[in-house]
Amino acid sequence: MRNAKQWIIAALAAVAGFALMNFGNIASSIVILVLAVGFVLALTTPVLYPRSLSDDASRTLATRNSVPLVYWRPGCIFCLRLRVALLLRGKKAVWVNIRKDPAGVEPAERPFNAAAARVRSVNDGNETVPTVFVGSEHRTNPDPSWVLAQFV
Repeated sequence: MRNAKQWIIAALAAVAGFALMNFGNIASSIVILVLAVGFVLALTTPVLYPRSLSDDASRTLATRNSVPLVYWRPGCIFCLRLRVALLLRGKKAVWVNIRKDPAGVEPAERPFNAAAARVRSVNDGNETVPTVFVGSEHRTNPDPSWVLAQFV
């Protein structure tokens, strides 16, 4: 996450420098910088992801609808890449935030997180996301084209 923040700051600085050099005045540079910041904030917030359910409810819903079950966490660049690549089809998938349960309880306050435990169980004890389950098959950080092919 820290590395991602450094890249975002560097990208915003590059956009601001580009705008200042190409448009020649500070006002237009500020407008472009504000638009770039807004774009980055829109991409990095959980707004792009459907509301998370509990792990059990998510498994049931994914099975019933025959769609992929995607485990993710906020700030994950690879999760964002997958979400953006799936576009509108991504809303049909079931997304589970492994950092937060539906009641909004923070990780330190809960004794057990079933979603994070399931991700650890298939990733050698690591909470590597995105982890996608389709039926009994799973993939960690899959190619978006594979996930798209899983929609029936």
